[in-house]
Amino acid sequence: MAPPDFTGTWNMVSNENMEGFMQSIGIDFVLRKMAKLMKPQKVIQQNGDVFTIRTISSLRNYAIEFTVGKEFDEETKGVDNQKLKSLVTWDNGRLVCVQIGEKKNRGWVHWLEGDDLHLIQRQTATKHTKQK
Repeated sequence: MAPPDFTGTWNMVSNENMEGFMQSIGIDFVLRKMAKLMKPQKVIQQNGDVFTIRTISSLRNYAIEFTVGKEFDEETKGVDNQKLKSLVTWDNGRLVCVQIGEKKNRGWVHWLEGDDLHLIQRQTATKHTKQK
């Protein structure tokens, strides 16, 4: 079965807990507030298992190129400035990315439902509290 075709230009409609995600990866307060107001556009070019994904906004642009099933070096320049080893695989028509770097449990999942492109970004945030 051929993989789904993610090719296209996608405009953000809504997001949930984006500020919490950005805080968990270490993005400062001012940048989080600015990013929260933006509606970035995602442009995806796909040729089989070869992808170019560009995220375009008025604040910053970000692009990655990868081949599904092949580990690649990723630099989140302009986001949280991390150097990662990333691996994207297919899982039931979903693109699943595991990012290995300084922060644990990081990655994302993209999938299509009709005309909608969905994205879940993962990063574990940990809090330590003490009783008074």
